[in-house]
Amino acid sequence: MSSDSRQDKRLLISGILAFAFLAVAWLWGLRFAPSEEHMGEVYRIIYVHVPSAFTAFSSAGLLLVLSLLTLLRRSESASLWAKASAEVGLIFTIITLATGSIWGRPTWGVWWTWDARLTTTLILSLLYAGYLILYSSLAPGPQRDRIVAALGVIIALDVPVIYKSVTWWRTLHQPPSILREGGSSMAPEMLATLMLCLSASLLVGAWMLWLRVTNLRLQQQIDAYSYQAQND
Repeated sequence: MSSDSRQDKRLLISGILAFAFLAVAWLWGLRFAPSEEHMGEVYRIIYVHVPSAFTAFSSAGLLLVLSLLTLLRRSESASLWAKASAEVGLIFTIITLATGSIWGRPTWGVWWTWDARLTTTLILSLLYAGYLILYSSLAPGPQRDRIVAALGVIIALDVPVIYKSVTWWRTLHQPPSILREGGSSMAPEMLATLMLCLSASLLVGAWMLWLRVTNLRLQQQIDAYSYQAQND
């Protein structure tokens, strides 16, 4: 068996295990974890919503590091990983917005409102999409890498704004219940379930990143072979 075949097999098995872990974590959170005293069953969406948001924010953090590497070291590999990170971040930001709307309808009575946290999270999704559109529209090369890297830094700056929005502005969202002075206000079993779902979400995000980088590198090889064939 060739090294490429072994890598493809490892990638496939890893993906199956990661998504199986995520399915078990979501099932436990949505079906078996205890419901919240005041919000009831709708509270269970937190086990999808919060881990998705954290994964989207983690993608932005990784994008920041990779963008700085691209700007400072002119690293082509870092630019490739940055694009993949933006794609993963966009997917999980969309999941965050969708689950937030599902949560908001019975809680606030509306699917959407221009709440500070909702608005800044929507901006994050638009920035991710703009990054990918810009990457695809520019000609490959160092100039494109530098331009999108600058946007990658801006994207990461939106994350602390999202996190602090509930304290900086009047918002419908509840204040932080995990990372707060005095420790978490969540019940231990709920917190453990949330951490399980968070771990599963990050694992799936990491696998998606690995898969996308593998595909992007393959696409680069195909493009190089095509260019060489046209010029021979």
